[in-house]
Amino acid sequence: MSEPDATRAKRIRALAMGVFAVLGVGFLHLTHRYLYQRLVVDPGWGGSWETWGALIVTGLGALLVLQPIAERTLPHRLGRFIAWPASVWMGAGFWLLLLLFATDAALWVVGSEAHAASQASVVSNGALWRAVFVGGVTAVALGFGLRSGLGGPELRRETFEIEAWPAALDGFRIVQISDIHIGPILDRRFSASLTTRVNALDPDLVAVTGDLVDGSARWLAEEVAPFAGLRGRHGVFFVTGNHDHYSGAQAWVDEVEALGMRPLRNERVEIGTDAASFDLVGVDDHHAHFVGDGREDLMRALEGRDPDRAAVLLAHDPATYKAARHEALDLQLSGHTHGGQLWPFVYFVRLATRYVAGRYREGRAHLYVSRGTGFWGPPIRFGAPAEITEITLRCAPAAAS
Repeated sequence: MSEPDATRAKRIRALAMGVFAVLGVGFLHLTHRYLYQRLVVDPGWGGSWETWGALIVTGLGALLVLQPIAERTLPHRLGRFIAWPASVWMGAGFWLLLLLFATDAALWVVGSEAHAASQASVVSNGALWRAVFVGGVTAVALGFGLRSGLGGPELRRETFEIEAWPAALDGFRIVQISDIHIGPILDRRFSASLTTRVNALDPDLVAVTGDLVDGSARWLAEEVAPFAGLRGRHGVFFVTGNHDHYSGAQAWVDEVEALGMRPLRNERVEIGTDAASFDLVGVDDHHAHFVGDGREDLMRALEGRDPDRAAVLLAHDPATYKAARHEALDLQLSGHTHGGQLWPFVYFVRLATRYVAGRYREGRAHLYVSRGTGFWGPPIRFGAPAEITEITLRCAPAAAS
């Protein structure tokens, strides 16, 4: 790309980010104003309660604006003071909005008279009880969600039978970790615990399928340092996720290399030797072009590959499967979706992709989508527990006979 083109691209990205920021702040303003109306004004708390309510809701909204700025500009020990309340509020606010929208819709269905009555001061108790109900349900869900989210990932075991898999590598085990999101909340203690758990599985290969971090290498290098202890007989491999690009992909690629991981940026490597081998392919996340530090290039990664050899693809976003399933690949390992992370957000994820979590197959190509090993945003898991995934690869019966 020529220098004028690169400058133009940077300006376009800056403009797009500015527009996105303005729309985001506008959305936060509208939603928090709605929450204030339904939870403070409608119940008729009155007096100083309304003043305090306005201050609290405004402050919580401001935290959501400050959080992404803080995680990229402040040291870890300072950023967490913003990240913790902002992240918990992100989850609580999501559930409050959904419940209030649902009750508004129910009142509308019941009829305009009932809806009008619920707004009248003479029946302000109705609005009060609605606020108490919505707040109570949200508090209970928040408690369960925080317990699951902060309780650590579960171990999930999956076995794939692959026709092209070499008999000499039957039973080969890959441990996949994905969407770890080391940052202001998940820190060095989580990195160390995760490393211990992965190594206890004694894997043949470790695959880190993106979104390792949220924040710059300058502030988080010490928090990811325990990953230097990750061990796999055939190595530890890493591909970028969208959050790694938002956090400075090249700096993080340099960092993971120093930790002993092998980044795969639109390239492939041979694992094993001779007949006991397969191709491991890795691509940059396809969101990389938004920040101008890379681009997914599956064709480049596959250039010159023997299509009769077994191949495993590491790609952060399962959307890559749309092209990969046609390219003589046997298994794609992805993450990105978090399995929805907190119910019912999974239904919004399904609007963007049908590859949300678990196993899929079309023709020769299998796909496994991890629900993620950490969390992003709210430290909450509800209906989509985090996972460390142990994947065993075996010869399909026809290939083994």
